[in-house]
Amino acid sequence: MLVGDGLFAGYGKRQVLFDVSVEVRPKEIVAVFGHNGAGKTTLLKVLFGMVRSRQGRVVFAGTDVTRQGTVDSVKAGMSLTLAEHPVFRDLTVRENLELGGFALRRNDTERRQRAGAILEMFPILGERSRQRAGTLSGGQQRMLALGMALMAEPKVMLLDEPSLGLAPVLVQEFLRSVRTLVDESDTAVLLVEQNVGSALRVADRAYFLRAGRIILEESAAQAMARGQWWDLF
Repeated sequence: MLVGDGLFAGYGKRQVLFDVSVEVRPKEIVAVFGHNGAGKTTLLKVLFGMVRSRQGRVVFAGTDVTRQGTVDSVKAGMSLTLAEHPVFRDLTVRENLELGGFALRRNDTERRQRAGAILEMFPILGERSRQRAGTLSGGQQRMLALGMALMAEPKVMLLDEPSLGLAPVLVQEFLRSVRTLVDESDTAVLLVEQNVGSALRVADRAYFLRAGRIILEESAAQAMARGQWWDLF
């Protein structure tokens, strides 16, 4: 579904990724782990078209999209949810959702219908559809960010630390909702997450990044069997 092959990328003279190759298969959750500054977010941005790869290529659904911009990525079927400020705090829940579908929905009626379907999927958001997003709890804002991404009916969702700021008791609940979403749809997920244990419980495979290089790829079951992961960071 999504392949990054031999990616080299960075910012100005600072190189961040060195020959990184990853793939995400249909109906799969792939987790990416690594220390702060390892290049995880940069990897997502390269795959989505926010940062250009200096070498290598990105292939999405069989098409080379290495030079594709973010708008075209959304239209093709990708979404990216960033770790910081994932929602528009001054807009209502419903307004956030409708904005999430703006690039693909041809008219207001289509956007409202799709937003209504997502509010049914997440009843707690339906109860707060007129509430400003900035007044929601951290977990509800993360749920809303997920709903905004779903407005475009993506084939692949790129999630950057979706549990950031959540209480530990909510992390697993949120990640389970991602697992359920993948199991009940044709969506695949590339998940960057600091909470290794929780992410491995819902993932299929895992990559470990260190200093901009992939040092290990294995199944989630193999990674979970390690019991601890400090030597990989």
